[in-house]
Amino acid sequence: MEVIKKGHVLNNRCKRIRLSLVLHEIDEQKKAGQTSMLSLVIPVFNEEENVQKLFEAIVAALARLGHPWEVLFIDDGSADASYDRLVQIARDNKNVKLIRFVRNFGQTAALAAGIKYANGDIIIPMDADLQNDPADIERLLAKLEDGYDVVSGWRKDRKDDFFTRTLPSWSANKLISLISGVQLHDYGCSLKAYRKEVLKDVRLYGEMHRFVPIYAYWAGAKVTEIPVTHHARKFGKSKYGIGRTVNVVLDLMTINFLSNYVTKPIHIFGSAGIWSFFISFAAFGWMLVLKYFYGVTFIETPLPILVAMFFMVGVQFILMGLLAEIVVRTYYETQDKQIYVIKSAMNVDK
Repeated sequence: MEVIKKGHVLNNRCKRIRLSLVLHEIDEQKKAGQTSMLSLVIPVFNEEENVQKLFEAIVAALARLGHPWEVLFIDDGSADASYDRLVQIARDNKNVKLIRFVRNFGQTAALAAGIKYANGDIIIPMDADLQNDPADIERLLAKLEDGYDVVSGWRKDRKDDFFTRTLPSWSANKLISLISGVQLHDYGCSLKAYRKEVLKDVRLYGEMHRFVPIYAYWAGAKVTEIPVTHHARKFGKSKYGIGRTVNVVLDLMTINFLSNYVTKPIHIFGSAGIWSFFISFAAFGWMLVLKYFYGVTFIETPLPILVAMFFMVGVQFILMGLLAEIVVRTYYETQDKQIYVIKSAMNVDK
């Protein structure tokens, strides 16, 4: 019996040693980067009733994944008690980073700040309004493991008003897919997963946070999407409206220009110039026809002048806008300037 007891003791010691070795190996893998670290980037603007519930849902979802993680809350100039509640969360959890802007700069600026200060191998943006479900993070990661670099969420069963939110979003998504060549159903869904390396050269401006998958695709990344859960908003007020569709279209024109013509602008400027000359010569030819065949003098019809004038004014406005985009980007990138100003930060490496 004594021999059996000693055998059990020895066996238990061996099990403890093996367990210790396994845990040590896992720690070493984490230190070596073999277990991907997750960085959740969450812009917050007037979401005081949601942030605590959201963080609890995130902790519950990440606890079963086995990845080291961090959460970056970006307070985008909230006017309610959102920042105070985020401060309490950051004080109680050292893996929570909190960045506060001096005013509201918008979701794109908040995402840019989150990406800059994230330490994770995988960046996962999401909204703070509880409409995204943190439980879907596991499915996004599983899809990344299939060899993709970007996995975008698709709110297939969307819980928003059809006419003010869903229909304009559907129209914008169709237009974006047509122009960009990246076929996604839902560019507006914030819940996505990116390998950090595909974001290293991405610079964000305007409302361009929704176009990050396009930038990544143009840089050679493999992009896909999966359906994700979408909850109806319970607390707070939506920050989106039908008017933002116009901004999306304008930003889409900009990124299309920058993708195709920023290194060869003469192609677009030259084309506009050639068409301008063609219209001018056509108008002049028609004026000659009117004069010599119909007896109408140049000064009797203002139509050719009006057509030429309004056409050139339109062309000048469009081209000045595109040139301004290039000037702004040169200004920011050559001087390493950011599009936001941070008021304070907690648990953030300087």
